[in-house]
Amino acid sequence: MKKQLLSLSLLALTLAAQAQTKRTQTVTISEDGAATMQVFYPEQPTGRAIVDCPGGGYSHLSMQNEGTDWAAYFNRQGITYGVLTYRMPKGDRSLPMSDAQNAVKMMRDSAEVWGVNPHDVGIMGFSAGGHLASTTATHAPLASRPDFQILFYPVISMQERLTHKGSVVNFLGDSRSDNQLVKAFSNDTQVRSHATPPAILLLAADDTAVPPATNAVPYYLALAKAGVPVSMHIYPSGGHGFGYRSTFAWHDEMLQELSSWLQRLSMPKAKAVKVACVGNSITDGFGINMADVNGYPAQMQRLLGTDYQVKNFGASGRTLLNHGNQPYMKEKAWQEAKEFAPDVVVIKLGTNDSKSINWGPYSGEFVRDYQQMIDELKALPSNPRIILCTPIRCLKTELSEKWLISDSVITNEVIPAIRKVAEKNKLTLLDLNPVVAMDSKEMQRDGVHPTAKGAAKIATAVAETVKAEVAKAEAEKIGLTGKNGKTRKKKRTGK
Repeated sequence: MKKQLLSLSLLALTLAAQAQTKRTQTVTISEDGAATMQVFYPEQPTGRAIVDCPGGGYSHLSMQNEGTDWAAYFNRQGITYGVLTYRMPKGDRSLPMSDAQNAVKMMRDSAEVWGVNPHDVGIMGFSAGGHLASTTATHAPLASRPDFQILFYPVISMQERLTHKGSVVNFLGDSRSDNQLVKAFSNDTQVRSHATPPAILLLAADDTAVPPATNAVPYYLALAKAGVPVSMHIYPSGGHGFGYRSTFAWHDEMLQELSSWLQRLSMPKAKAVKVACVGNSITDGFGINMADVNGYPAQMQRLLGTDYQVKNFGASGRTLLNHGNQPYMKEKAWQEAKEFAPDVVVIKLGTNDSKSINWGPYSGEFVRDYQQMIDELKALPSNPRIILCTPIRCLKTELSEKWLISDSVITNEVIPAIRKVAEKNKLTLLDLNPVVAMDSKEMQRDGVHPTAKGAAKIATAVAETVKAEVAKAEAEKIGLTGKNGKTRKKKRTGK
């Protein structure tokens, strides 16, 4: 009886939701006009948007059950919803890939006109459409990468014996025997910390078309291992392709769980101040469980709230030195940090530069290379404020010695060089040395990396500095201060 009442309640909500779709519009996605997106606009938009990729084995599209049937559900929640008619690959994977990326980018580029928050655009996919959605989440450039992903019984693997063979044949074509290509598009192998967006996976345990154990489950594990927030719901029965069908035994529970996940998914506001955290393993969150939740940039995001968008561009082991053993400015993270068009950049590099293999032969290049990084940031159209952080101290341990990291070089040579760069460029310098206590509560056993508690201390210090820098920038805009931070006297004006 309770289940019947629940079903009737949800039916009533669904019928009410249909009245909350303000209008629909079909837009062209590809130059040849073959790819389109039907957009359903809610009467009361929240700013959130979702691009949907229906399934069909990359041979056809399940446009109703895995597409338009979902419009009322999302519109009721104020979500702008677009159903993508993407082109079939027929061996040319670039066709559906470009269609999905263009659809996400169109949502962002049309943000003001469509009432969409450009920082809150997700992608959803079913079966092969789930493969396309996860491919977009793991392969797309920053501008067309979604902010979250919803995957129903997704094809993840491109190994024919582990997945839906038809999807592999249609997506990879004659290249499906290329092991490197198979790995590249088996998306559980392409997850990146801080880059792959949060996900929810929904599937049935008895799915024989796309086995969960070799598709959704490995993707879930890869996301969790990378510290990416992820939720997975495996229902006892339902097979493959249940989509929005009310005959799916767990339909009501599935909708409730998806709604709950969406409600708890917090995203920055449309006009949020964009903060890029550039750095090495300490920024990356090395050794901290679920770094995208407990690393210092993630903790700083919670402290600053939705008026800010904080992104982690940390890369473990990297040096500021261009001739170091792993130069940061040659990493994809550096390119993406610039593509992010940040308003504020927080730089925390120098720890790995202290290694004898780096500092010994190249210490004379440190200031020059730091200046190059600053000059590249200053050249960005977003004209970001730049905050330099000193490296935290390190303790002498077996691991720190194995890694060749030298506290004396950090303290006596690297930090003075960073101070020199800050003074020359009139940049804010944040000394993190007194922030983290050199004890077992705030430092890991390796003596180099902070614990989650130590990261919290860093997050608090950097957040306060970021807020002060933003306030300073605002004051300069309205002419209250000069770039040196000194307060100007207001000119008296008469009538």
